[in-house]
Amino acid sequence: MLYDSKKATELHISEKHGSTLEYLLDMNPSFIGISQVQRELLVLIASGLTDKEIAVKLGVAQSTIRNHRYKLREKEKQARLFLSVMELISSNTKKKVNILDKDILCDAHKTATTIDDRYNITDNERESTIKNYIDENGAIKTFPSREKKKIIVLSEIVKNFSKGKKYSEKEINRILQRINEDYATTRRALIEYGFMERSNDCSSYWVKE
Repeated sequence: MLYDSKKATELHISEKHGSTLEYLLDMNPSFIGISQVQRELLVLIASGLTDKEIAVKLGVAQSTIRNHRYKLREKEKQARLFLSVMELISSNTKKKVNILDKDILCDAHKTATTIDDRYNITDNERESTIKNYIDENGAIKTFPSREKKKIIVLSEIVKNFSKGKKYSEKEINRILQRINEDYATTRRALIEYGFMERSNDCSSYWVKE
Protein backbone atom coordinates (compact mmCIF):
# COMPACT_ATOMS: atom_id res chain seq x y z
CA MET A 1 0.00 0.00 0.00
CA LEU A 2 1.24 3.45 -0.90
CA TYR A 3 0.91 6.54 1.31
CA ASP A 4 2.11 10.11 1.07
CA SER A 5 4.98 11.08 3.37
CA LYS A 6 2.76 12.60 6.09
CA LYS A 7 0.50 9.54 6.34
CA ALA A 8 3.46 7.16 6.25
CA THR A 9 5.06 9.07 9.15
CA GLU A 10 1.83 8.97 11.17
CA LEU A 11 1.53 5.20 10.65
CA HIS A 12 5.17 4.62 11.57
CA ILE A 13 4.85 6.61 14.80
CA SER A 14 1.63 4.82 15.74
CA GLU A 15 2.94 1.32 15.00
CA LYS A 16 6.50 1.67 16.30
CA HIS A 17 6.22 4.26 19.05
CA GLY A 18 2.58 4.17 20.19
CA SER A 19 0.22 7.11 20.68
CA THR A 20 1.05 10.37 22.45
CA LEU A 21 -1.24 9.28 25.29
CA GLU A 22 0.67 6.00 25.70
CA TYR A 23 3.96 7.90 25.72
CA LEU A 24 2.76 10.30 28.44
CA LEU A 25 1.24 7.57 30.61
CA ASP A 26 4.47 5.57 30.40
CA MET A 27 6.41 8.46 31.93
CA ASN A 28 7.38 8.51 35.58
CA PRO A 29 4.10 9.09 37.53
CA SER A 30 5.90 11.87 39.44
CA PHE A 31 5.95 13.96 36.27
CA ILE A 32 2.22 13.76 35.56
CA GLY A 33 1.10 13.55 39.18
CA ILE A 34 -0.93 10.35 39.11
CA SER A 35 -0.79 7.08 41.01
CA GLN A 36 -0.30 3.69 39.40
CA VAL A 37 -3.99 2.90 39.99
CA GLN A 38 -5.05 6.14 38.30
CA ARG A 39 -2.74 5.39 35.39
CA GLU A 40 -4.30 1.96 34.91
CA LEU A 41 -7.77 3.49 35.06
CA LEU A 42 -6.90 6.15 32.47
CA VAL A 43 -5.61 3.48 30.10
CA LEU A 44 -8.90 1.59 30.40
CA ILE A 45 -10.99 4.76 29.98
CA ALA A 46 -8.99 5.67 26.88
CA SER A 47 -9.69 2.22 25.42
CA GLY A 48 -13.40 3.07 25.40
CA LEU A 49 -14.59 0.65 28.09
CA THR A 50 -17.68 1.50 30.15
CA ASP A 51 -17.49 1.97 33.90
CA LYS A 52 -19.15 -1.42 34.36
CA GLU A 53 -16.59 -3.12 32.10
CA ILE A 54 -13.71 -1.35 33.87
CA ALA A 55 -15.08 -2.40 37.27
CA VAL A 56 -15.27 -6.02 36.18
CA LYS A 57 -11.76 -5.88 34.72
CA LEU A 58 -10.29 -4.39 37.91
CA GLY A 59 -12.42 -6.48 40.24
CA VAL A 60 -13.95 -3.50 42.06
CA ALA A 61 -17.41 -1.98 42.50
CA GLN A 62 -18.74 0.35 39.83
CA SER A 63 -19.07 3.08 42.48
CA THR A 64 -15.28 2.85 42.99
CA ILE A 65 -14.74 3.73 39.34
CA ARG A 66 -17.13 6.68 39.72
CA ASN A 67 -15.12 7.92 42.73
CA HIS A 68 -11.90 7.63 40.74
CA ARG A 69 -13.45 9.64 37.90
CA TYR A 70 -14.46 12.33 40.39
CA LYS A 71 -10.92 12.56 41.81
CA LEU A 72 -9.41 12.67 38.33
CA ARG A 73 -11.80 15.49 37.38
CA GLU A 74 -10.80 17.42 40.52
CA LYS A 75 -7.13 16.87 39.67
CA GLU A 76 -7.76 18.21 36.16
CA LYS A 77 -9.40 21.38 37.51
CA GLN A 78 -6.58 21.90 40.01
CA ALA A 79 -3.99 21.46 37.27
CA ARG A 80 -5.68 24.04 35.03
CA LEU A 81 -5.99 26.55 37.88
CA PHE A 82 -2.39 25.99 39.00
CA LEU A 83 -1.15 26.47 35.44
CA SER A 84 -3.08 29.74 35.24
CA VAL A 85 -1.50 30.90 38.51
CA MET A 86 2.01 30.10 37.27
CA GLU A 87 1.39 31.86 33.95
CA LEU A 88 0.13 34.97 35.77
CA ILE A 89 3.19 35.01 38.04
CA SER A 90 5.44 34.65 35.00
CA SER A 91 3.58 37.44 33.22
CA ASN A 92 3.61 39.82 36.21
CA THR A 93 7.26 39.29 37.14
CA LYS A 94 8.50 38.82 33.56
CA LYS A 95 10.36 35.79 34.88
CA LYS A 96 9.55 32.07 35.09
CA VAL A 97 9.61 30.40 38.49
CA ASN A 98 12.70 28.31 37.63
CA ILE A 99 14.76 31.48 37.05
CA LEU A 100 16.75 32.33 40.18
CA ASP A 101 18.71 35.53 40.81
CA LYS A 102 21.84 34.24 39.09
CA ASP A 103 21.02 30.63 38.14
CA ILE A 104 18.40 28.59 36.35
CA LEU A 105 16.93 25.40 37.81
CA CYS A 106 17.35 22.47 35.43
CA ASP A 107 14.58 19.96 34.74
CA ALA A 108 15.11 16.32 35.72
CA HIS A 109 15.43 13.89 32.81
CA LYS A 110 11.98 12.60 31.90
CA THR A 111 12.87 8.95 32.54
CA ALA A 112 14.14 9.53 36.09
CA THR A 113 13.10 6.72 38.41
CA THR A 114 12.54 8.91 41.49
CA ILE A 115 12.14 12.70 41.60
CA ASP A 116 13.45 14.29 44.80
CA ASP A 117 15.90 16.93 46.09
CA ARG A 118 18.77 15.25 44.26
CA TYR A 119 17.42 16.86 41.09
CA ASN A 120 17.42 20.37 42.55
CA ILE A 121 20.25 21.32 40.19
CA THR A 122 21.08 24.71 38.68
CA ASP A 123 22.77 25.29 35.34
CA ASN A 124 25.88 26.63 37.10
CA GLU A 125 26.11 23.54 39.34
CA ARG A 126 25.81 21.37 36.26
CA GLU A 127 28.51 23.26 34.39
CA SER A 128 31.00 23.24 37.29
CA THR A 129 30.41 19.53 38.02
CA ILE A 130 31.05 18.56 34.40
CA LYS A 131 34.22 20.64 34.41
CA ASN A 132 35.48 19.08 37.67
CA TYR A 133 34.64 15.44 36.95
CA ILE A 134 34.90 15.00 33.17
CA ASP A 135 38.03 15.70 31.13
CA GLU A 136 38.23 17.19 27.63
CA ASN A 137 38.06 13.69 26.09
CA GLY A 138 34.80 12.83 27.87
CA ALA A 139 36.45 10.45 30.36
CA ILE A 140 35.63 10.49 34.08
CA LYS A 141 38.39 11.89 36.28
CA THR A 142 36.76 10.48 39.42
CA PHE A 143 33.24 9.15 39.82
CA PRO A 144 31.39 11.43 42.28
CA SER A 145 29.90 10.00 45.47
CA ARG A 146 27.37 12.79 46.02
CA GLU A 147 24.04 11.91 44.45
CA LYS A 148 23.43 15.27 42.78
CA LYS A 149 26.83 15.28 41.08
CA LYS A 150 26.48 11.62 40.14
CA ILE A 151 23.23 12.40 38.29
CA ILE A 152 24.91 15.23 36.39
CA VAL A 153 27.83 13.02 35.36
CA LEU A 154 25.52 10.17 34.29
CA SER A 155 23.46 12.59 32.18
CA GLU A 156 26.66 13.37 30.26
CA ILE A 157 27.76 9.73 29.97
CA VAL A 158 24.46 8.65 28.40
CA LYS A 159 25.10 11.07 25.52
CA ASN A 160 27.64 8.53 24.23
CA PHE A 161 24.75 6.26 23.22
CA SER A 162 22.28 6.71 20.36
CA LYS A 163 18.55 6.79 21.06
CA GLY A 164 16.56 4.04 19.42
CA LYS A 165 19.56 1.71 19.13
CA LYS A 166 19.93 -1.61 20.96
CA TYR A 167 23.36 -2.41 22.42
CA SER A 168 24.71 -5.74 23.61
CA GLU A 169 26.33 -5.87 27.03
CA LYS A 170 29.69 -6.26 25.33
CA GLU A 171 29.13 -3.09 23.30
CA ILE A 172 27.96 -1.19 26.39
CA ASN A 173 31.05 -2.26 28.34
CA ARG A 174 33.41 -1.32 25.51
CA ILE A 175 31.97 2.21 25.27
CA LEU A 176 31.85 2.73 29.04
CA GLN A 177 35.37 1.42 29.56
CA ARG A 178 36.68 4.36 27.54
CA ILE A 179 34.86 6.68 29.94
CA ASN A 180 35.40 4.99 33.30
CA GLU A 181 37.52 1.97 34.24
CA ASP A 182 34.78 0.72 36.56
CA TYR A 183 32.37 0.27 33.67
CA ALA A 184 30.20 -2.27 35.52
CA THR A 185 29.34 0.24 38.27
CA THR A 186 28.68 2.94 35.68
CA ARG A 187 26.43 0.58 33.68
CA ARG A 188 24.39 -0.27 36.77
CA ALA A 189 24.07 3.41 37.70
CA LEU A 190 22.73 4.28 34.25
CA ILE A 191 20.00 1.68 34.77
CA GLU A 192 19.34 2.61 38.40
CA TYR A 193 18.81 6.31 37.68
CA GLY A 194 16.62 5.69 34.64
CA PHE A 195 18.99 6.84 31.90
CA MET A 196 19.07 3.42 30.24
CA GLU A 197 16.97 0.25 30.20
CA ARG A 198 17.87 -3.40 29.63
CA SER A 199 16.11 -6.64 28.74
CA ASN A 200 15.38 -9.18 31.48
CA ASP A 201 18.19 -11.45 30.30
CA CYS A 202 20.62 -8.48 30.04
CA SER A 203 21.24 -9.31 26.38
CA SER A 204 20.36 -5.81 25.16
CA TYR A 205 20.51 -2.26 26.47
CA TRP A 206 19.03 0.99 25.16
CA VAL A 207 18.59 4.66 26.09
CA LYS A 208 15.25 5.29 27.78
CA GLU A 209 13.08 7.87 26.01
